[in-house]
Amino acid sequence: MEFKTEQEQFWNGEFGDEYVDRNTKEIYLAADIALFAKAFQRTGKMDSIIEFGANIGLNLMAIKLLFPTIEINAIEINEKASTELEKVIPNANIFKGSILNYEPKNKYDVALIKGVLIHINPDMLPAVYEKLYLSSKKYILICEYYNPVPVTIAYRGHSERLYKRDFAGEMLDLYPDLRLVDYGFIYHRDPHFPQDDATWFLLEKR
Repeated sequence: MEFKTEQEQFWNGEFGDEYVDRNTKEIYLAADIALFAKAFQRTGKMDSIIEFGANIGLNLMAIKLLFPTIEINAIEINEKASTELEKVIPNANIFKGSILNYEPKNKYDVALIKGVLIHINPDMLPAVYEKLYLSSKKYILICEYYNPVPVTIAYRGHSERLYKRDFAGEMLDLYPDLRLVDYGFIYHRDPHFPQDDATWFLLEKR
């Protein structure tokens, strides 16, 4: 598998494998259900979704519980994670490779990305934004660390592996037919459903 950036190699390799091992706790599933129940409360019925960077499928498991008939699809770069993901959704619905190598051919009611844009090489963000946009029939849900201006943060002892910025705002500027429907914040000290201080944004195509 060929990659365009160091970040892709990083997540495809040993560090990506270790991430799989760290993120299998049921507590994450409960927090995701709470998050998506809020984020999707204004969408109405959804028939299909694709997640960019699904890892082992915890987000999609939560969404499937909320929308039992929804068709779920995914993109995942890490082989170990993809193997686990096959237990959640059909193999045919998984693109095994980098988001940067994914070519949108179908459109889904929702294109979801959660905790992934922060790890993308900033030079490649416009390409990822385009793939999210082209994959969506109506909604795009972005859930990432937010900062009003771009900053780089050390990530578990590694540099150039985590970036914070206004991802949703950049998409709104790039695509005038998108509008902000709703947004919210998840606090790591939430007494019931904590997550990593992420901000979510629901965008809609007009």
